[in-house]
Amino acid sequence: MYGAHKDGSTFPPVEAGLNPLEIGGESFIMTLIIDISIRKQQELELLELNNELERKVNERTTELSNTVEELKIVNVERDEEIKKRIDAQNKISNALKKEKELNELKTKFLSLVSHEFKTPLSGILTSSMLLSKYKLTEQQERRDKHIKTISDKVHYLNNILNDFLSIEKLETGKMNYKLTTFKLSKVVNEVVYNANMLLKDGQKINYPENIDDYSMHQDEKILELALSNLVHNAIKYSSENTIVDIMIKQDDTHTTFDIKDNGIGIPEKDQKSIFNRYFRAENALLEQGTGIGLNIVKSHLENLGGTISFKSEENKGSIFTIIIKNKAE
Repeated sequence: MYGAHKDGSTFPPVEAGLNPLEIGGESFIMTLIIDISIRKQQELELLELNNELERKVNERTTELSNTVEELKIVNVERDEEIKKRIDAQNKISNALKKEKELNELKTKFLSLVSHEFKTPLSGILTSSMLLSKYKLTEQQERRDKHIKTISDKVHYLNNILNDFLSIEKLETGKMNYKLTTFKLSKVVNEVVYNANMLLKDGQKINYPENIDDYSMHQDEKILELALSNLVHNAIKYSSENTIVDIMIKQDDTHTTFDIKDNGIGIPEKDQKSIFNRYFRAENALLEQGTGIGLNIVKSHLENLGGTISFKSEENKGSIFTIIIKNKAE
């Protein structure tokens, strides 16, 4: 409400209060007019202050939000940097671990090769020296004995070298498989024939003779290699007067071979590593061997779409099972 002078001009806001009165029987109204311009000015200033405060709060809130977002980005970048550092440390640690394992493997390999070559070479050298002493005709039997020793040792060394060559070809992908169709009986007969020369006293190989109708389209030499490895191991790790069983089943798509022995078996703690290259079970360390045969067999079979597995109990024997497609793809 604004006040007005008689001349019509107005003056700052006023507040009017009306109070009815009775004096001497007559009614009157008392009017109180108060100038509230200062109060209105103060209210206006207060409103402006509130608006300014709200504006500043909004500005500070926006700044704080931006700062929080920046901190989030910094934290994300920091977390990513920490993760990268951890990943780098893990890679370095793994690389160092692999390098250590590789060095240990190289040392083990060199020791193994030295031992495996030294033993047969010593036998060859001894037999060669003794041969020169047997010059009489009646000493032919002794000469033949040492000639056989030399032949066996050379054959053994040749097998080791062939294994090393197979590893190199498998690792470089240079292994070429020759697929042909053949009778299974041919391969089995060859394996048994060669294994018979390794039998200890009283040992015997049982194998099926009614498999003339079984045929396969595979790499014949690789299959012979795999079966020979398992049969030779069965003979080597079994005592005298034991039996090695070769069992064969064939259906429309696959052929299954089971090689069973009654030998020393594989300790349970060593079974998880038996297909690792250069690994040898604790109870087999006194026997000659490189620890690469089963690894090579497994690699070849997997390349040809086959598998190899085993069940074993220490001091009771083992059964190794090969399952391979009748027709390689």
